[in-house]
Amino acid sequence: MFADLAQQEAAVLKLIEDNPFVGQQEIADALGLARSTVAAHIVQLVQKGYILGRGYVLPHVSRVVCMGGAVFDRKYRARQPLVPETSNPVDGMRSFGGVARNVAENLGLLGASTSFISILGDDETGSTLLAHLRQIGIDVSQVLTSRERPTAEYAAVLDEKGDLSIGLADMGIFDLFQPAHLEKVWPHLASANLVFCDCNLPAETLRLLIERRKDARFRLAFDAVSTHKVMRLPDDLSGIDFLFMNLDEANALMARRSLGPFRDAEAAALALVNAGVSHAIVTRGASGAVVAEGTQVRAVPAVTAEPVEMTGAGDAMIAGTLQALLSGKPAFEAARIGTLLGALTTESAASVHPELSPRFLEANMHRLQPVERI
Repeated sequence: MFADLAQQEAAVLKLIEDNPFVGQQEIADALGLARSTVAAHIVQLVQKGYILGRGYVLPHVSRVVCMGGAVFDRKYRARQPLVPETSNPVDGMRSFGGVARNVAENLGLLGASTSFISILGDDETGSTLLAHLRQIGIDVSQVLTSRERPTAEYAAVLDEKGDLSIGLADMGIFDLFQPAHLEKVWPHLASANLVFCDCNLPAETLRLLIERRKDARFRLAFDAVSTHKVMRLPDDLSGIDFLFMNLDEANALMARRSLGPFRDAEAAALALVNAGVSHAIVTRGASGAVVAEGTQVRAVPAVTAEPVEMTGAGDAMIAGTLQALLSGKPAFEAARIGTLLGALTTESAASVHPELSPRFLEANMHRLQPVERI
């Protein structure tokens, strides 16, 4: 039942499952062990994710952890052509963003047992962001706060046509999420079934997560975020079960291996698998996505939509895929559902569809297209 546990560890865990309030001396007496030996086994059970530390709290049967960016977004659209060096009338919009945060909210609304881990400023913006996630049932108990930097913010100024004129990003707080912080939250990660992380965190933290995952039970998924931030991933990608990125991001990452730029997503996905990824999902915008597993590549066609706003579509696609994986669907089928949720999100002005629920997603399953073998 517990393939990665020694016989005594499994026996200790069985007693804890039967009585979460059992004491270490009671366990020692029942198994004929020294109390110090029991204490050592409990430390190992925490590290392996079978219990959540003090109090012997047992993890949820199926749980996903999202770790990475949480951002307060401000968007300003000009009412008339922009004039530099003076005040311009705009229509403003404020919302919560960040890849990992968006994925977590989507998963929470889909009914998944979801935890979110990030670093926020000790400020009103951070408090408001956390309150919103708590309201929809997401566990934010492991979120770190800092007084060194404010909560991350992104401001976009759009011209009168809606095209980006200038974007301003204050993301310095994520540099504070160092490997030592990962060690602190490790029992929470180790007890999950699936961990999703974006590349907003420092390279050394991402490397440690991938390295430690090799001895853990959870499956690990990553999103590139951008052509700049994907470079934070290590050269050896083994240990990553699911990697999401677009063709530009794949080319940026694979350039470090002296490979020429790929013209199509299929070749890029196979290159990522050859670099160690178990499943590579390379998105193609309005053309859908490509999923590579081993030597198999399949195209996941886009779902026909009437887009209103593209913001958040990629994050929704990831969340839909992860939710399907949690329910036991294979990667190719999971990506189809992810593509559907991404399309549905474009039909809303919000980065997370305001009507999202398991019933809403189910009601739109008829819009799916079959996966194509390549």
